[in-house]
Amino acid sequence: MTSFNGEKYIEEQIVSILEQITFEDELLISDDGSTDETTNIIESFVRNDSRVKLLHGPKAGLQSNFDFVLSQASGEYIFLSDQDDVWLPDKVKLTLSKLEIYNLVVSDCYIVDDKLRIISDSFYESNGLRVGVFSNLYKNSFLGCCMAFDRKILDCVLPFPKNIPMHDWWIGLVSSVKFNVKFTDEKLIYYRRHSSNASPTSQKSTNSLIVKIRHRIFLGTQVLFRLLNY
Repeated sequence: MTSFNGEKYIEEQIVSILEQITFEDELLISDDGSTDETTNIIESFVRNDSRVKLLHGPKAGLQSNFDFVLSQASGEYIFLSDQDDVWLPDKVKLTLSKLEIYNLVVSDCYIVDDKLRIISDSFYESNGLRVGVFSNLYKNSFLGCCMAFDRKILDCVLPFPKNIPMHDWWIGLVSSVKFNVKFTDEKLIYYRRHSSNASPTSQKSTNSLIVKIRHRIFLGTQVLFRLLNY
């Protein structure tokens, strides 16, 4: 998990994660310089639960912070998490059962507002689910907070290329070319959308057509370069 000024929702998210991971697991939270109560909230968990570890991020933005926290992960399986969502019960159990077969698993989710009231019953339906590298290069269906993957993928995608538009898009594209990817129908989190979201995913992009094309050319060439050198 990465965090930045997430005091309003992060405690609820941490609790929803700790309720379903084992004592052999770890919850890494890399804070990117919060100025509110976020780090104090995280530290209150750290003092009482050895699974929770607070890291201090590079203060260079969301993508750099995710790159950093992923580089510190020691487990065989990695679950990405936003600071403001809520994991539904059995998310970990159900996902791990799929990771015995696939290298990367993406679940569906409920899109909710700040009070956890459902806005959409399915991110897949709202966003338009696409499978395969070319379809996802055109429009990204890899929602980071719904993704989990094994260490083979982690070793391949790190470090992130500089200036990638989104970390989940990068991880998903690399995985689609090299590894076994599964989109599952289970809805395993409440994906909270509010005025302070760090990521614009599920919202219409405001980038110009030229910027969109540049992003896709850059991502495509970076994926090819990484896989040729992996």
